[in-house]
Amino acid sequence: MKVLVTGATGKLGSKVVEILLKTVPASQLAVSVRNPEKAEGLRSRGVEVRQGDFDHPETLDTAFAGIDRLLIISADGDNELRIRQHTNAVTAAERAGVKFIVYTSLANATESTNLMAPPHVATEAAIIKTGIPYSFLRNNWYLENEIGSIQGVLAGATWVTSAGTGKVGWAIQQDYAEAAAAVLVGSGHENTVYEFSGPLLTQDELVSALGVVVGKEIPVQQVNDEKYAEIMKGLGLPDFVVPIVVGIQESIRNGSLEVESNDFEKILGRSVTPISEALTQIVNAISQIK
Repeated sequence: MKVLVTGATGKLGSKVVEILLKTVPASQLAVSVRNPEKAEGLRSRGVEVRQGDFDHPETLDTAFAGIDRLLIISADGDNELRIRQHTNAVTAAERAGVKFIVYTSLANATESTNLMAPPHVATEAAIIKTGIPYSFLRNNWYLENEIGSIQGVLAGATWVTSAGTGKVGWAIQQDYAEAAAAVLVGSGHENTVYEFSGPLLTQDELVSALGVVVGKEIPVQQVNDEKYAEIMKGLGLPDFVVPIVVGIQESIRNGSLEVESNDFEKILGRSVTPISEALTQIVNAISQIK
């Protein structure tokens, strides 16, 4: 069995690879990365490093050759770019004769009003069309997405949001990575959809938990989308990013990430990392960077 992880030098991909190396012989593990130089550390540990670029389908034919089980980690970028890149990856997997595709999707993807849902809907449909057995990992929200806000709070800022009482199933990337690795090399996951979500919390509940971790009360400022956009622009976010972060707040407010599920527990064989422990890990990591 030959297993391949795309985006293996990214934040999630690198965690998945580290987990796999504990259970899978390095000789059975390959990675596809845009820049192989960044994966030299993996090569030195016996992992096969292949050059693969979602923007250049011809590189993916080589990257996916001889692969049995493939994890496609969703790329970054705007929706149009991601749809094109993911489609390139899926069609290359079909050409290569890959036998099982695992894809990191988004919570409740096919029914979602989330700003970021369209690429996931398109990718899931493209994978199903190939007829290749699949597993869709519909990941809720990474707690690491809130690092900027947490850093601001640690520096004395107020937590600003326009998400209202919308709930999110935050979990740390390590939990998502462990689940992805388990599905990728485990048995019985063909043609499955998993909703990976932590306990649902509002912004106020998350910030309250953070306050306990850092030992101080953190004020929360609920604003409308226009004010949120103005504040984000004032913080120096590029103009093209502002509508994205506002759209994320709006989609949370509208309940797009309010997905209750115990799929994490089913796959991990344990509870998801408690939010207080997860926040402690992030706060400690931020402190170490300083």
